[in-house]
Amino acid sequence: MDLFVFVCAAIMVLVGALGVVLRSNPVHAALSMILTLFGVAVLFVAREANFLAAVQVIVYAGAIVVLFLFVIMLLGVDRAEDLRAEPLGNIQRPLALVLGVGMFAVLAGAIVRSRESLRFRGEGVDTATLEDADGNIRQIARSIFGDYVVAFELTSVLLIVAVVGTVVLARRRKSERTPS
Repeated sequence: MDLFVFVCAAIMVLVGALGVVLRSNPVHAALSMILTLFGVAVLFVAREANFLAAVQVIVYAGAIVVLFLFVIMLLGVDRAEDLRAEPLGNIQRPLALVLGVGMFAVLAGAIVRSRESLRFRGEGVDTATLEDADGNIRQIARSIFGDYVVAFELTSVLLIVAVVGTVVLARRRKSERTPS
């Protein structure tokens, strides 16, 4: 039964990911992303990580994708744009290549540097969380609202500013189009 659940969830994730990449309509791509996120939630449930599955569905499939759909609809998906015209001119592709190689180098460096911590040595396992079913949730809450509370709050402020800025820009464009 576990293998069947894994195969079904893996198919959901792969089909959804391919849909995100291959769909030309942004709304259909966002719906494919929801399929991918639900597949990942099923994988979390199969590994008995119920809290992570709930967070996956509520935060990602619920809030983030709804925000994506809101921005897609606000910007208008019915407009046709000329994809041959690059907004930054001739510098856009080389800049993207340099940034991509740089990000790959940073990722490779992080993997090489952390290879010792990736090996399981049997040390550092907190037995209190193995005995207490809610121990992981308490540790996550203590970490988010204790050690990383400033980063958590700055992220929420950044998201609010981004949504307000999008609404203001969309209203300004709409008021410019309507004759007074």
